[in-house]
Amino acid sequence: MRKRILVSLVGATLCCPGFAVDLDTAILNVRDACSGISDSMHDMKVKAGIGTAVTAVGTVTGGVALGAGIAKAKTDNDISNILVALKSAPEQQARDENQIDLGDDDIAALRKQAISENVDVAALEQKSKTLGNVRTGTLAASTATSVVGTALAATNKTSEDLEKNINKCISATKELADAKLVAKIENTATNEEIAIADNIVKACRDYEIIDLTPINKRATGATIASGIGIGTGMVGTITSAVANTNKTRQGDENKEKSLNTTANVMSGASAVASATATIFNATQIAAIKKVATVADICEGALK
Repeated sequence: MRKRILVSLVGATLCCPGFAVDLDTAILNVRDACSGISDSMHDMKVKAGIGTAVTAVGTVTGGVALGAGIAKAKTDNDISNILVALKSAPEQQARDENQIDLGDDDIAALRKQAISENVDVAALEQKSKTLGNVRTGTLAASTATSVVGTALAATNKTSEDLEKNINKCISATKELADAKLVAKIENTATNEEIAIADNIVKACRDYEIIDLTPINKRATGATIASGIGIGTGMVGTITSAVANTNKTRQGDENKEKSLNTTANVMSGASAVASATATIFNATQIAAIKKVATVADICEGALK
């Protein structure tokens, strides 16, 4: 009874045009359909790796910018405290020397002298200026890495051609599995040929269970995060540069403080955006590696 059922199945298989492919042809079809996928995945893996490295640098530079901004804020606060203390020095000196008839010009001269003679203020002013320049420079660098990261992530997605090739490979592998079964039953192939076909089927059939969706999702996430990094980086760079000009530093103290605060916030936001993009890129690599592993095993069996 089992033999009769088996014969019927073979007959049904042979009658269908889709299965009327000999073993050698089926193997050639798999080689043609499945070749080149590994190279495509390798290129994507390299691009994702570069994107990860670039956005990681952006995270560091954004962090440096934030650190410099915080240090600058502390330095500016120290300067402000010193100037407040020095402001009362001329009046105190006048009282000590009983110079109660000093006019405004005399008080201003004494104050200027006290400030100029205080080396700490001059050194702190220079330190604040330097920290402001560091913040501006590293913010600009973080912005540049976000630009590169956006370009890499936006283009590192699976193409329609890649999906079509994988689907062709899946179809060709199924065809080979059927051809192997027919050849084995009809005894039209050697054991070695059957073993080769069986090895190829086992190596390439995992394409059926892979999912390309995570690759594109991670790319989209990295693109969005890097895009945010561009925006915050540009705003932060411009704001930091304006805050550190002599005109601003010597003008309204509240305006300078507000600009510095904004620049620091943008520095932190840039660092976070770059870190987020780095995570997306790193997880994209993991998703790509899953497909690349299947591609490498499959094409290794085809050699």
